[in-house]
Formats: sequence, C-alpha cells, structure tokens
Amino acid sequence: MLEGDLVSKMLRAVLQSHKNGVALPRLQGEYRSLTGDWIPFKQLGFPTLEAYLRSVPAVVRIETSRSGEITCYAMACTETARIAQLVARQRSSKRKTGRQVNCQMRVKKTMPFFLEGKPKATLRQPGFASNFSVGKKPNPAPLRDKGNSAGVKPDAEMSPYMLHTTLGNEAFKDIPVQRHVTMSTNNRFSPKASLQPPLQMHLSRTSTKEMSDNLNQTVEKPNVMPPASYTYKMDEVQNRIKEILNKHNNGIWISKLPHFYKELYKEDLNQGILQQFEHWPHICTVEKPCSGGQDLLLYPAKRKQLLRSELDTEKVPLSPLPGPKQTPPLKGYPTVMAGDFKEKVADLLVKYTSGLWASALPKAFEEMYKVKFPEDALKNLASLSDVCSIDYISGNPQKAILYAKLPLPTDKIQKDAGHAHGDNDIKAMVEQEYLQVEESIAESANTFMEDITVPPLMIPTEASPSVLVVELSNTNEVVIRYVGKDYSAAQELMEDEMKEYYSKNPKITPVQAVNVGQLLAVNAEEDAWLRAQVISTEENKIKVCYVDYGFSENVEKSKAYKLNPKFCSLSFQATKCKLAGLEVLSDDPDLVKVVESLTCGKIFAVEILDKADIPLVVLYDTSGEDDININATCLKAICDKSLEVHLQVDAMYTNVKVTNICSDGTLYCQVPCKGLNKLSDLLRKIEDYFHCKHMTSECFVSLPFCGKICLFHCKGKWLRVEITNVHSSRALDVQFLDSGTVTSVKVSELREIPPRFLQEMIAIPPQAIKCCLADLPQSIGMWTPDAVLWLRDSVLNCSDCSIKVTKVDETRGIAHVYLFTPKNFPDPHRSINRQITNADLWKHQKDVFLSAISSGAGSPNSKNGNMPMSGNTGENFRKNLTDVIKKSMVDHTSAFSTEELPPPVHLSKPGEHMDVYVPVACHPGYFVIQPWQEIHKLEVLMEEMILYYSVSEERHIAVEKDQVYAAKVENKWHRVLLKGILTNGLVSVYELDYGKHELVNIRKVQPLVDMFRKLPFQAVTAQLAGVKCNQWSEEASMVFRNHVEKKPLVALVQTVIENANPWDRKVVVYLVDTSLPDTDTWIHDFMSEYLIELSKVN
Repeated sequence: MLEGDLVSKMLRAVLQSHKNGVALPRLQGEYRSLTGDWIPFKQLGFPTLEAYLRSVPAVVRIETSRSGEITCYAMACTETARIAQLVARQRSSKRKTGRQVNCQMRVKKTMPFFLEGKPKATLRQPGFASNFSVGKKPNPAPLRDKGNSAGVKPDAEMSPYMLHTTLGNEAFKDIPVQRHVTMSTNNRFSPKASLQPPLQMHLSRTSTKEMSDNLNQTVEKPNVMPPASYTYKMDEVQNRIKEILNKHNNGIWISKLPHFYKELYKEDLNQGILQQFEHWPHICTVEKPCSGGQDLLLYPAKRKQLLRSELDTEKVPLSPLPGPKQTPPLKGYPTVMAGDFKEKVADLLVKYTSGLWASALPKAFEEMYKVKFPEDALKNLASLSDVCSIDYISGNPQKAILYAKLPLPTDKIQKDAGHAHGDNDIKAMVEQEYLQVEESIAESANTFMEDITVPPLMIPTEASPSVLVVELSNTNEVVIRYVGKDYSAAQELMEDEMKEYYSKNPKITPVQAVNVGQLLAVNAEEDAWLRAQVISTEENKIKVCYVDYGFSENVEKSKAYKLNPKFCSLSFQATKCKLAGLEVLSDDPDLVKVVESLTCGKIFAVEILDKADIPLVVLYDTSGEDDININATCLKAICDKSLEVHLQVDAMYTNVKVTNICSDGTLYCQVPCKGLNKLSDLLRKIEDYFHCKHMTSECFVSLPFCGKICLFHCKGKWLRVEITNVHSSRALDVQFLDSGTVTSVKVSELREIPPRFLQEMIAIPPQAIKCCLADLPQSIGMWTPDAVLWLRDSVLNCSDCSIKVTKVDETRGIAHVYLFTPKNFPDPHRSINRQITNADLWKHQKDVFLSAISSGAGSPNSKNGNMPMSGNTGENFRKNLTDVIKKSMVDHTSAFSTEELPPPVHLSKPGEHMDVYVPVACHPGYFVIQPWQEIHKLEVLMEEMILYYSVSEERHIAVEKDQVYAAKVENKWHRVLLKGILTNGLVSVYELDYGKHELVNIRKVQPLVDMFRKLPFQAVTAQLAGVKCNQWSEEASMVFRNHVEKKPLVALVQTVIENANPWDRKVVVYLVDTSLPDTDTWIHDFMSEYLIELSKVN
C-alpha cells in the first residue's frame, strides 16, 4: 500500500472514532496515539497539515465556526459506513479534561498527577444477587438497587436548571477548540476599543435579580445560570407539555409522557426535563400516589393556582410541616364562636399569600386570635371551602394547603345573602383576571424591562479552558472571551435566535429614545444581530459596547432595537483577566505592545490561577509541538537589550565561567558584561535587604506558576530562578536563569523578589549563554557518561576559561565555540574540543554500561553484588581519565540497602466489585487498572520521589534486566521494571504504577531506595470479560480506548490470575461506566455490538 493511502486510512480511523470531530491542533496528537508517528504531510508534498487535509476531501471534512475554530470530521466510505453509524451512537458526554490537557493544552498544573473523574463516593457501585455465576452475563438491572448513589442528587436538592443540554432531538454538540487561530481583521470579531466601565457592572458576581411571575416585581435569588444551550427552546417544550396535559385532564403517568411527546411531535423528550416538573407549577401539577410507587401523576396546572403564582406581590414561604405530635389546644383560651370562626380563618389566610398547611392552621390561629381552635375543624375541611381554597396534596387531609379566596369576604351580610351568587362572581373574576395576566405575559415578551439583570459570567470549571483574546489597554485588564459549549457556542445559538426573531417580526421598530446603560439589540455588520449596551448618545447615533465581544462603535439609531428579555439569560461573554507575572509592568507601553502583537485575535489555552472578579491567568500557545508560555515570552521580550550578551563570530572572550554541563554535552557559560555586573550588584542589595528585614509571609511564594521569576538561596547566595514545572503544592522544578541549572525544590524554599527590586530585576536578561563544542567528529554521536564527567571535571565552575565563537545559531539559541582552559589558551590544538576528541572516552559505553550483566553482579535487589569491571582501557588512556571512570562506577549495593518487593496490591474477589481508574487502554484484551482508593497514596509517593531524586547525586549504575529501579520519565520519577537494554544509550522500562512502556536514557535510571518499596505497585493488567476476539482492529481499539481510558469506572471481577511477580498478575473484569445520571454503560455490551457491526461490514 502506498504511504499516502496508508495515511488516509489511518486518518479516517482516527476521525471516525470521534463523532463530534477533532480540533485541528489535536489531530496530530490523536493520530500519533494510534500509529506512533506524526502525519507526514511534508513528506507527502504539502507545506501545512491543513493543506494536506484539504487535499483529501474524500477522507476529511473541514468545518470552520464563525469564531475561527477548525474541526475535522471523517467522511464515511462504503466499507466503513456501518461502523460510522455505530460510532455516531456513542454518548457525547465524555469527560474531556484529561484528553485536553494531554493532547491540546499540556498546561502545567498546580496539583500533582491530576486525575479526571470523581472520588469513590460518587461512583455508583453495582450490586448483584448472591447467586452470581461467573459464567453468566451480569444483569445490569440491580445497578441502582444497592442504594449507593451519592453521585445523583435527590430531586429536592436539584436546581431547576440542572438539565442535560439536549432538548427534543436537537443535541448540542461539543465544539472542539482550535487553540491558536488568528481572527480576520474585517469581521465582527475584530477588536476595536476597550471594554467600557458600564459593562463591568453586569460582570460582578453578586446575586442576581430574577423576575417574578407577574413580571413587575423582582426578588433576590441565588445565582443560578441555566445552560445556555437549551434556554431558548424551553418555552416551546413547556407549551407542548401543556398541550399534552390538556388532552388528559384526568392525569397522565410521568413515565408515559415521553411516549406521547414523541408520537405528537416526532422528537424525543429529554429525560432531564422529567425531573423538573415540580419546579413548573404554572405548567403542571405533580402528585405522588399513595401506593408508594416511584411513578408520578401529572395534571394540567390549575387556573386558580396559576393565578396565585402570578399575582403574588411578595413571596412568603409555606409554613413548615409540624412534627408528628399535634400541638395541644392552649388551656385557658376561650372557645371561638362558630359564626366568627370562618371569618377569622379567612382573615388569617390573607397573611399567607402562598398558602398555609392545614396542619399548621391551629397553631397560627391560636397565636393570632388567642382563642381555642375548634377540635373538629380539621376533620371537616370541606366546611371551610366557602372562605378558602383547598388543595389536597395526597389522601391525608392534614397535607392539604389552604389559600385565601379572591375577593375576600369582608362584608358578612353580602356573604350571608347567598354563597352561590358570591361563588359565581369570584369564579368570573378569577377567569377574567387570569386572562388579563396571560395577555400581559404575552405583551411583555415585546417590552423592554429596565430592571432586567443579566446573570454574571461564570468562570469555566474545566482545568484549562480556551479563550479568545480581544484586546487590552494594560496587562491587568485583558479583554477575553471564553471559547466552548456554554460560552461562544451558546452565544452563536442565541445570535441565530436573535436574527430570526428580529428579522421576521415586522411589528418591532427601532428605538426612539435610549438611556445610557440600556441594553439593545443592534443590527451589525454582515446582517448579524448582537447585544449591546449604550455608552453615550448623540442626535442620530449612539455609541454602544458589544457586550459579547468587548469593543465599541457608533451605530445609527435605525439599527438599534429594544432587547427582548428572553435574550438576557445568557451572560455577557466579554470579560477581563489579568496576566500573571506582569503586574508590576502592566502599564508599560512596550510590554502592552508586545502582548498585543502576540495575543490579540488569537485563541489560547488558559491556566486560571486565581478565580477572582478579574481572574489571574497564564496564557499558553499550544498550536505547535511545544507549549509556549505567553506570559514568560512577553516578559523576556522587554528585557533591557543593552544588558544582553551578543556574541560575535570569530571573536575571543576571556574570563568565561562554565556554570553548567548537561548530559548531552551542552554547556552554559557566563561572559563578563554590563548585565552580569548589574545583576551581581542587585543580588548583593537583596542579600542586605533580607539580612536586615525580618522574614514575613509576604516574602514567601504563595502562588507558584510556570514562568514566575523568584529567588532561591543556594551556597550562601540568593540566585534568580524561573519556575518551569509545578508538580504539586509542595514540589516544583526551577531553572537558574544565570547558570542554566535545572533542579527540583520545595515551594517553601523560594522567595518573592522584594517589590523595590522587582522591576529592575526583571529588566536584566538571563546571563547564562547556551553553547556547544564546535567541530566534534560526526562519529562521536551520543555523549557517554565518561565524556560528560571528564568535561565537568575539567572546566565546570572554572571562572577563567576562554571561548572562541565559530557560529551562532539564532533559531536554536546556541553558540558553537572552542573552549580553552587558562593553560591552553589560545592554541586551538590544545582546546577542550581537541582533547575530548582524542581521549578514549567513547569506547566503553557498550561494555560498561549497556551490557546485561549476570545475575547478582550489580542488581539493586542482589545481596552480594560486586562492582562491575571497567574493562580494558588501552595504553594511551590517561591516568586522570581512568580515575574519572573509576569514580563513575559506583557500587550501589553498598550505598543502598535492599528489601524485598512490596506486597501485591489488594484486589476484590471474583463476583465482587471495586472502583478502579484506567490509566492505559490498548484494546479490550489488554488494559491497565488502578485501585481508586490507593491513588492518593501513589500521588504522595511520587511527590516524595521527585524531591528525593532531584537533590541526590546522580549515580551511573550497572543495570540488569528484569529488576526494579527508579526512572525519570517526563519530569517525574516512577518505579519501573527494566525490560530491555539498547545499544544507543536507552533502556526500555515498564512503569509499575501506571502500566506504560517507555524508553528512557540510561542516565535517568537510579536505584529504588527502600523508602519507596513500601506501597504495592498499583498497575494491574486486565482483560475485558464478556467479549471474545482473537485480534482487535485498530478502529475497535480506538473505540474501546475512548470509552475507558483515563476514566474512573466500576469493575466487576470475574477472575484473578495470580503470579509470583506482582507485575505479572492479571484480572478479567466487567467494566461499568456510571458517570451518567440515568444510565449505566456496560462496556462489554457496547463492544459486542460493535463486533457484530464489524462482521457485517467484513
């Protein structure tokens, strides 16, 4: 098969497993996770990935949203059409945080080893009958009978807005995010002016005022913002339910309602709506039958009840239900006369406009009138029907609610004249006023309400949301818009509704008079309808701020219309943020210009450090293979250029200090210059400042983040460091800006730069210059530990070296140099470059380090291991080089005591269930699980490993296959099993706690000390029960992975296969996804169905 055809086939497999498409920046990561390679678009003759994708329209369909987000979808072919249909039926409510962080954002987190999912208490564990048979397929019915459903709120606690974002059959799709998109300058998204102060009033996080049912009164209510994706369809759904209930005056079971709904309107009724009926008294009446069943009865809303809810002028809560014991009659109170009793009850109920429980009537009556309540009155509530309305909630009369009748019986003579005539008058008045209320509600839809308050914009709950940077006047007030389902996508949906509403309603006319601060609907460019707020007015024009985009412009009054209240439920989308680390220079013109050029009109991943009114954030450009910290980039761009060191080709520099030598032979040097002198003076002043000032909490770093510059005390001096990776709230990685050294430290060891020195300190550029030795032979290849140690022993921290620059690589930021010690300068034949080339430092790598030695020779687990021999060194090998090699050969068995391996991790017995997390999933025949309840212990252990190995001396050890070590993988230390030794300096390891296979440099492998051998290894190999397949296709593996990988699940254990080695244990389990509120997904059922569809295709 040609390479192009193979790439197309694999690309279709990747896209087909994502029913909602794949965002363009994520596509490479998804492709690589399946194939292990990047999409080779350049080898196929295309300059960019997008150009290649557009060249294969039969494989990829590309869509661009109006906010510039590019999403790729699979084009189904005849061979895979059935599979595509099956994949399209996958639920779309998958958690995406973990995948976004790994594949899209790669943002450094402030908490270690962040796991996507919920703790054990929120997982509904399946219960099974005691006669469970391993050979039988589990019955999913008992899943909800065990009672452990802490993840589902009871109805009484659920907000009326807690709905899925699907109404009818219109599912709101997740919008994949294009992370770094340049916006067109001529469309309506282009930034034009700063966000005006009036807008900020609506962005405050105070409690919102919500309209009461009569549309004339506002009541304070806690902030509850309904998901915008269904707000505009809710009226239609409620009207349809009204129609159904009106056809069934005698009531309808709630379980039957979806069936009638689908028959009438050819759409599915969202299941989440069924839980909201008790919050819709104006739509229906809910009654729970006395039989005790789970089903409920729905009735049409009573007109009297609707009238009460819409005419109440104040909200008085229902009196609380009394205890089982009835309040005894008060002794000494006179008994009320029968003639006055009904009148007193009627007067009493006037004070309870929302009704009064019948059981609470005696106490309220006696407290108000100081007379005894008639004992038999509650037994015959019907006798009060002429003075109040009675709603029977259930068969128990004391559960009835009493309401005052309208109009109130104030004239006893008129009442005694004839109840029938009075009742008819009341009924006619109720009907008339009810119709008036309905008309006023209908008219209010076209009336601008001055007291409408838009809910405040809520910060996204996901770990690293996407934002579009609109504009900025300073770095403390950067105008942004959140990009995502409930934000930019919900706004597009609302604007489509606005366009349809204003374009097709001829009765709506432009505003004649406006007030500053008033909300309007403006017909903007490209026939778009946008929400705007009035800033100032002129004769024929008004200046408005587009509250969803953050810029202002002057518009004609003929294009401005009153904003309908139904378009006010979505928060204003334009908001502000503050860029972390740039506060001290927030108004600096040069900084603002740099930030503006790098960010405006582009989409970034954002790490939110502080969720204040104006959030403190770090922006990341994730459009390339590596994430770029925008905050740190902007800070370095405004350094004082006069303090930088500009190396010139063929120039000689003396008094150079080599400050760091990396394992790949890269050097960091300090060259005497103006910046270095100023830095030294400034650090001395800071030393004196700390010496004289008492150390307070303000001096400590309270909010660490990547790119932050602070101070670290090392070898008696304060040095500048930049945080490069935050492992946890205690441990992080830093790089010394002026020496190039990288290490892990505790947060408590860092100090803030004193404010008086901060601006001056930031202006000094890093003084460590990255260099490499020039003209080394190509045959040298990878640096050996011997060569690195010899170079360190020769020049490290030598302050009087000299360099000659042969080349400056600006793109890589590295200079190619000849390095001289003081004795050999300036003879090029005696340079370090020549000495290290001639030395016999490159021949013993395979013999000493990469040969698998015999059992017990140097294993960390061997009791009597001996130091391996260094091998034949040759006649011309210098004595000092021999000493260096001997120095590198450490008998680690004497330095580190060994213990037995930890006990195997506890697993449930066959037939029992356990909560698990799936860190790795290849296919149903091979995946890895971790016990959920042990994950916290693992996080603590890895944090301790980071701190221990970052400060311990690097030891070059003789490694042995199938032994346990500690290895550094992607900036974290893991407990690993060494699986293989390669000849290129790499070793293959298996992560014993996460189940991943990795290749790491042999220098990153260290002995696993006893303190890290206590916790059982957490990774357990697993196989999915209930489904059989000899060989899983790539497409099937991808579908399985999307359902289980990086998710907390419930596992039902079928079989446990024990083994002497804990990493060889295996379990066969059923997996159940219990993350959805109403449905438990059995993974083996889905995969079985997939195999059936696949067999039909083949």
